[in-house]
Amino acid sequence: MAYLLQQLANAVPLAALYAALAFGYAVAFGVTKRADITYGAIFAFAGQILLLFTELAYVRFWLVLPAALAIGAGAAIVYSLAAGIWIGRSIMLPLVSKSPNTVIVAALGIMIVLMETARLAADTRAIWLPPFLNDTVVFWSDGPFKVTLTYIQLINTALMAVMVAVGTLILRRTAWGRVWRAVTDDPLAAELCGTSADRVFLVAYAAASLVATICGILATFYYGSMDFGAGLMFGLKVLLIAAVGGYSDPLRSAGGAAGLAVVETLWGAYGPFVWRDLVIFSLLVMLLVMSRRERVVL
Repeated sequence: MAYLLQQLANAVPLAALYAALAFGYAVAFGVTKRADITYGAIFAFAGQILLLFTELAYVRFWLVLPAALAIGAGAAIVYSLAAGIWIGRSIMLPLVSKSPNTVIVAALGIMIVLMETARLAADTRAIWLPPFLNDTVVFWSDGPFKVTLTYIQLINTALMAVMVAVGTLILRRTAWGRVWRAVTDDPLAAELCGTSADRVFLVAYAAASLVATICGILATFYYGSMDFGAGLMFGLKVLLIAAVGGYSDPLRSAGGAAGLAVVETLWGAYGPFVWRDLVIFSLLVMLLVMSRRERVVL
């Protein structure tokens, strides 16, 4: 029983990460209507920029760790958000009206550029952060076995949950949220009513890039590093994860992603670990196909 509770506790931070990523992706997908693995590349790029600048400040300038982390996080936000805005304005906006395959190829090219840029800047080294906020909080104990989470897990979970909550309030209670919904439903009709669909597109893409950037920073804080190949993996996984809850509602996408995180964690605890990614991706594809069939029937 205690082991199961610990695995469920372990699923909470991962569920928060998947939920926040899926929420941001759904915001961007609402205006692009195209599969876009660039989102995962921005997530990984933010983590790698964080590592580069944190190492620069900590090792070369001898700053204390909190100051070095602040500099790294600030640089990650600036570089990743600037990259996301430039990609949205100069690449995705002109291509969304073209063939879907054009967007897919462009996204793959962008991912390669971002990953290679970070790899070359790091001189193909794996950079690791010193561990911090690793003290544990005990939620329940059964003799010597304790159900715990670390402070960094709790902080990350809270921040990601706040991002999803604030984003939901913006989409449902503000004028910009209504405009975003109008553009996602019918861009031409929104234009005829006086709304700039291009401006909404850019703001939505920038907001999604900001969510991916913050998630990349928080994930790197927890895991301590960000692999060069994480962009492709997270790009594909987020693309399919968001489909679990449906792309039409970012909050539903977040809920579906959180549920999938629980399944992934439990499989890792009780099933063969080597088959985990195969099983998860197969489940995602199956759910995506089923959702498509339901829409066709309706």
